[in-house]
This record gives sequence, structure tokens and C-alpha cells, in this order.
Amino acid sequence: MTQSRWNWREKREKAAFLAMEDGTVMRGWAFGARVDTVGEVVFNTGMTGYQEVLTDPSYSGQIVTMTYTEIGNTGINAADAESRQTFLSGFIVHETNEPANWRSEVSLDQFLKDQKVPGIGGLDTRALTSMLRDKGTQKAFLCVTGEKSPEEGIEIARRWPGLDGQDYASKVTCAEMHGWDPDNAHTISWGIADDLPPVDLKLVAFDYGIKWNILRCLRKLGMDITVVPAKTSAEEVLALKADAVFYSNGPADPAAVLYAIETARQLIGKTPIMGICLGHQLLGLACGAKTYRLKFGHHGCNHPVMDLETRAVEITTQNHNFAIDPASIEAANLQVTHLNLNDQTIEGIRHRSEPVFAVQHHPEAGPGPHDSSYLFTRFKELIAKA
Repeated sequence: MTQSRWNWREKREKAAFLAMEDGTVMRGWAFGARVDTVGEVVFNTGMTGYQEVLTDPSYSGQIVTMTYTEIGNTGINAADAESRQTFLSGFIVHETNEPANWRSEVSLDQFLKDQKVPGIGGLDTRALTSMLRDKGTQKAFLCVTGEKSPEEGIEIARRWPGLDGQDYASKVTCAEMHGWDPDNAHTISWGIADDLPPVDLKLVAFDYGIKWNILRCLRKLGMDITVVPAKTSAEEVLALKADAVFYSNGPADPAAVLYAIETARQLIGKTPIMGICLGHQLLGLACGAKTYRLKFGHHGCNHPVMDLETRAVEITTQNHNFAIDPASIEAANLQVTHLNLNDQTIEGIRHRSEPVFAVQHHPEAGPGPHDSSYLFTRFKELIAKA
């Protein structure tokens, strides 16, 4: 049964609202956990993959609105999780549905309750998306308890410091160093264990909010992976005597993750490095480039990106609010390798003299579905050359 079929009494009892810093208030009804929250509202244009969105640590501190109108149909299952838990602050949909899929193990509503994440349904999510495109990302207060007025919610949103200048990587990272076990449940997709090759390379992967499918893709190329916490030092990494290092995706402002930038400076020139998303930005900063905030970010699985070397266009998944400043590339001894065809933002960089490259988009997410998967193979080839 969809929420659109709930009677009006049920909707009144579950009344909720979203109050934004510009004074806009949008009303709907609550689902998921009954806890109020504050966060940065962003929109995701994916028609599928809401579970991957919910479990992506890069959404930490954000309230995500899905532009696709019907959410919840496929439910939630353990195999599609991208991390150990949810990290986003809240979830916004137009309609939520009860699951009707053979892979479903729990409903979206119950999953959010278990994860203590509030949701609001019944909003005109496309109108909200248009507003965010016009005005830019908004700080907001999501009230699902009825304990605050809309006027109070607006003030709470305005007082919240936001994500600029904030290090959220340290909030989502793993607690301790650990190996990525090829025999555990993380390597299972669609209920079928992957056919994994023997390992022939050792890799250290920084966890700034790493997605499990990145680790799956690297493991499928024969890499023995050790995942390390965000604040692991360069000295500790080099002591592991790995063949290469990986800088992962993650949330919030890259310029605030000073320890990761400094660690990258110490590692560049001593080991091959690949980065994705936040890792792309951190490596750029470590080389001397600068980053800036996008008006409303890139969040979705339909962004066209051109590989400037081959001129091939890839359909990519994106999830970031910051980008590397093109004006700072030359002085940083970097070369642009990929370009976003929607807004011409930088989607890939390569160091001109060291074995280091990174991309802003997510090749592991597979929206193409395999347009960008060559990047992992390119990483292995880079390691072999180094």
C-alpha cells in the first residue's frame, strides 16, 4: 500500500515539515524514525539505487531528496548496502511504497526506523529540486515530531554551521585498520558469491567514507586490501609496504581535511595513488590546486563525462558538492583527464610526473553500466609500471 492511499487522519497524525534557511517551508507526512534533524538539502536525480544513496557515507550531514516520484518499491536488502550503516541526516520523497520485489528483506520505512533516520513524504520533490537549482543548496530543519514550529525550524536551519569548513571524514571513517576479507558477505552481490582471482598486489585504502563496491572492484582485480582510518599517517602506511595507495570518497569540505592533504603530500612520489570523489579533491589540494563549492552539487547517476584522451563519453554516478578549480591546475603540475559535459567541471586529474591520478565520479557505481570500470584496470596498470 502506498502512502498516497493513507487516509487524511493518518496523514494529519504524521504531519511533518521541512523549514529552509531562506524561509521556505514545505509540508508533508513523516515516515522512518521519529526524530527531528538538521542538514544540507541536496537532490539526487537517480531513478533507481535509493538504497545505495542511503548507505553512501558521502551524504553525511545532508538531507537527500529523490527527484524520482516513487521510492520504496524494491525495499532494502543486505547485499546492496554500500557501508556498515546510514550516515545521511534525513530522506525526502514524493511517495513511499511498500516493497514488491523478490530481493526485499525489509521495507524502506522500517529500515529508516532501524537506522534512526527521519523521512518526509508527500512533498513536491521536483518543485524542491527546481528551487535548489535556482537558489543553491539550502540548510534546513526537518521536523517529524511536531515539537517545533516552522518559524523555529527556520531559525534552527539558519544557526546550523553547515558543511563548509567541516571535516566529516573523521566522523564516518572506520575505527581501526582492517583487511577486506574476500570471503565475507561484502563480496556477495545478488545473493551470489563473486568468483575472485588470487591476490597479486597489496593495497592500502584510506577510509574517508569508502563505499564497499569500490573495495569489491579492487578486490576483483587481485588486490589484497588493507583499509585504514582517515587519520592514519604516511609513515604508518609506508610501513605496511603495500604496492599502492587508494584515496576514497567521503563527505563535506575537502579543504577542511587537513591531515589527509598533508598525508597525501608525503605519499606522492613514494607510491602509486588513485583517488575517487573526495579522494580526487584531496589529491588535487595536496598537489597545490584549489577547490570551490558548486551551487547545488552533483548527485545522481546520469552525468555525462568525457575522457579527454580517448574522447569517449561515459555515463557516470556523482555525489559531491565541491570541485577542483581549473585555474589552479597548471601551477599544481596536474593535467585534466576528464570533463563534465553538463557544466565543464573537472572530473579527472593526472600528475604530470608522478604515478598519481584521480576522478571525481564513481566508476564502481556502474550507471553506464560499465563505462568507467576501465579506471580500476588503469590503476593496476599504473602500479605495474611503477
